[in-house]
This record gives sequence, C-alpha cells and structure tokens, in this order.
Amino acid sequence: MPDLKYPARAVDKVIMFEWKNEFAVNIGSIDSQHQNLFAIGRELHAAMSTGQGKSVLGPILDRLVQYTSAHFAYEERLLQLHKYPDFAAHKAQHDALVKQVVAFQTDFKTGKISMAVPVLLFVKDWLEKHIQGTDLAYVPCLKAQKVA
Repeated sequence: MPDLKYPARAVDKVIMFEWKNEFAVNIGSIDSQHQNLFAIGRELHAAMSTGQGKSVLGPILDRLVQYTSAHFAYEERLLQLHKYPDFAAHKAQHDALVKQVVAFQTDFKTGKISMAVPVLLFVKDWLEKHIQGTDLAYVPCLKAQKVA
C-alpha cells in the first residue's frame, strides 16, 4: 500500500477546504453546516499531510462521511418542506456523492486504497461546485418562503 504521506507540491501549499464568503448561501443553518464540512475536510487534510496513520485518518474520514450524510438529510428535509421544484435532481447529486465516498471509505478501511490528494481534491471540488451551483439554485425558493 502506498505511503500516506505525499511529497510537497504546489497544491500542498494551498489551504484545502478553506471557507470563503462566496460559498455562503445566506441561510444560517446551512452555512454553519457547510463550514463544519470544510473544517472536517481541513482536519483530514492536515492529518494526511503530516503523515498520520490509518488509526488517525480513519476516524476523521468517518466523521466527514457521517456529517455529510447528516447535512444532506437536513438540507433535503428543508427542500421537501418548502417544495423545492428541483428536489429530485438535488437529492440525486447527494446520493451519488454519498455512494462514492462510502465506497472510498470502505476501500480505505480494507486497505485497498490509501488516503490520497486526488480523493481530497475530488471531495473539495465537489463541495465547492455543489454549494456554488446546486445549493445556490435553491436559495430563491427558500428565501421567498422566509427561510433564514
């Protein structure tokens, strides 16, 4: 199995999972949950970049997967409650990510793969694009119904 520590490169100098105001949907509960996802992602990246072993990385990855699932469930309940018209497509994106990340988590736990920068970049990019695209699309619907 490849070493969990990876060589320093330009991408390593960038703070991964950095929260930026451009990610805000301006719905307090959702922004708070998004910020928590970014914080867990940063913790996972920090542990990986310092060469922490599976015993440290595994529980952080587990927390990231669990929190992501809880966040998606919360967001989906909110969208259903307020009859968001594109709910099915939004939920399909959530389901696809959860399926991919759970498969990754299983492969990591069984030793089929090690923690790798490409996986972290995938999750980071997915989160950022999902928030800035799909999540921002529901904001007018929720704001029209006075969700804050």
